[in-house]
Formats: sequence, structure tokens, C-alpha cells
Amino acid sequence: MSKINVDVCCGLAWGDEAKGKIVAYLSNTKAYDYVCRWAGGNNAGHTIYINNKKYKTHLIPSGVFFNTKSIIGPDCVIEKEGFLSEIKYLKENGFDTSLIKVSPKCHVVQKEHINEDKQKYATTQGSTSRGIAPCYRDKYARLGTRVGDEDNISFFKEYIWDEKLQGNVLCEGAQGYWLDINQGNYPYVTSSTTLPYGACSLGFTTHDINRIYGAAKIYDTRSGIDTDFPESLFLDEELQKVGVIGKEFGVTTGRKRKVNWLNLDKLSIAVKTTGTTHCIISKTDILEKVGIFKLFYKSKEYSFDSLVNMKLFISKVLKEECNYLKEIIYSDNVETIENLN
Repeated sequence: MSKINVDVCCGLAWGDEAKGKIVAYLSNTKAYDYVCRWAGGNNAGHTIYINNKKYKTHLIPSGVFFNTKSIIGPDCVIEKEGFLSEIKYLKENGFDTSLIKVSPKCHVVQKEHINEDKQKYATTQGSTSRGIAPCYRDKYARLGTRVGDEDNISFFKEYIWDEKLQGNVLCEGAQGYWLDINQGNYPYVTSSTTLPYGACSLGFTTHDINRIYGAAKIYDTRSGIDTDFPESLFLDEELQKVGVIGKEFGVTTGRKRKVNWLNLDKLSIAVKTTGTTHCIISKTDILEKVGIFKLFYKSKEYSFDSLVNMKLFISKVLKEECNYLKEIIYSDNVETIENLN
């Protein structure tokens, strides 16, 4: 394999942390030869803005918006109709879909997976009903079918990847640290690893990774069912105000997200464990609009008289507790990220 240099963008919370914005910003620098997705399926959603126009994808990496080869990796799962729908959407919006490639080792979500998901997991665990968990189960039971199998290869023929990476690579995560199959509040988790080491499934070593961009928001949100996010959160008027002004609805399902004040302990753990070097904390403008500045730290609720003082507190804690962290950037814009080098 030719020498490669890898940067990774991962979520530090429960998904919906503006990873799409970060990957879009980095892709637009034209510094990368590939943008790759390493796990999950169309149960995720990335929203990006280009020239004030909003675009959404669920599985296809954000590099396609910036004329960069976009790879769906071997530890992803792919549903045929959903994939074709995204291809059609991108073509209609003028993007070059020949840049999109899929690993032949990627597993294919079947209709029976979707039906089982709807019947078993959607109501009990808050899944997206996309068939992701049953597909991964069959993968690990050695019962799955892959893109490169004889009955699928003709369907994906023009998109199949030769599995060779070189040059500069940006890896795009799905969901977030606290939805990781190992680290999250099991069983209210996703079916794959959301941590940066999972990106190595694309075919490089941990030694090839340079920067890890960790994405968070200045308040916490969660889609779906999770005992750590009780239904009572919907009754808190302050939190509901944050949710309304922040437009907190899931990209994939449209579900209203539960909102809570930032859990700084959990953010610190996620930053440390992922090895995040550059932490981007988004949606600071929402708290400014609401005029309430709160977070949890060491099981205590802290209130601040300004966003400035809240940010100073967050930065102090993260810098003291996270050894690999080099930079903390606060973002109040849906399209750009100031001071990200």
C-alpha cells in the first residue's frame, strides 16, 4: 500500500453533533483524495450547507459534495433502495455520483432485516427501522450477503471499490461515542463501533492517523429510547426552548430529540477515549438565543451568567483532563467553522 495520511472525524455524544458540517468544511479545503465512511448504514444522517442551501445524506460520505472520491467501507451495511434513492438525489442536485464507491465486503440489508427491525426494535429500543441491527447480527453469524457476492455484484457493479487507498484520507464517522456498541448505554446503542479505531477497517493502521476531530454540541441531545434520557425531559420548559430554537429533529427519522444540559463528564471521557486532538463544540449560538447557560459536572448542575464564562469553564476542564487534546473550537455557524486549521 502506498503511504497514506489519515484524519478522522468522530462524534463525541449521541450523534447529531454536526459531524457533517465538519467533514464538509474539511472536504472543501481540497486537501483530501478520499472521504470514507467506516461503519453503520442509512440509520445515520449528515446535514451540510453549501452556499446557504441544505443537503442531506444518510450513507454516502460528504466528499461527494466537493468532487472527492467517497468510499463506503467494509464495516458499513447498505440497503439497495436507500442507496439508489441517495444516488438519485445527488444526481438531481448536480453532483458527480461516479465518485461514490462501495467496498465489496460491505454487507447488504435485506427486506426481512427491515421488517424484523420494525417489529422488534423500533418500539423497544428506538431503532430507526432501517434493518441495521438484524443485518449486523447476520454478518457476525456468518449468514450475511455482501456487495461482492454473485447475487449482488451486478447491482453494485459501477460502484464497487478496488479497496486501495493512497494520499490524504478523511474518515467520516456515524452516530457518536455514547451510541457505540461497547461504550454506550447498552442495549440502547447502535450496532457498530463509532470510535476512531473503527476507521482502520478501511485498510490502514492506527499509526497512519494524524488528527482526530471530535464533534460535540454545547448541550446534549438524543434521538430514540434511552433510560439516560427519560421522557420527563420533554416536560422541562427551558430544555424545550433549546430544542425548538435549535431545531432538534432527527435527520433520518424526523423524530423530536430529547434535550439536556451538557454532561461535561461524559464529554471529557469521550474526548479522552477517542484520542480527540481537535474538539469542535457547535451550536453555541442556540444558548445565546435562549439566554440560559447550564451544564452538569461531577454530578452537579452549574449555571453561568454568560456564554463566555461557560466556554471558559468547559475549556479549562477539558484541557486539564484530556492529554491528547490540542485545540478546542466553538462554532456558532451551520456552514463554516472559524479558526479550524
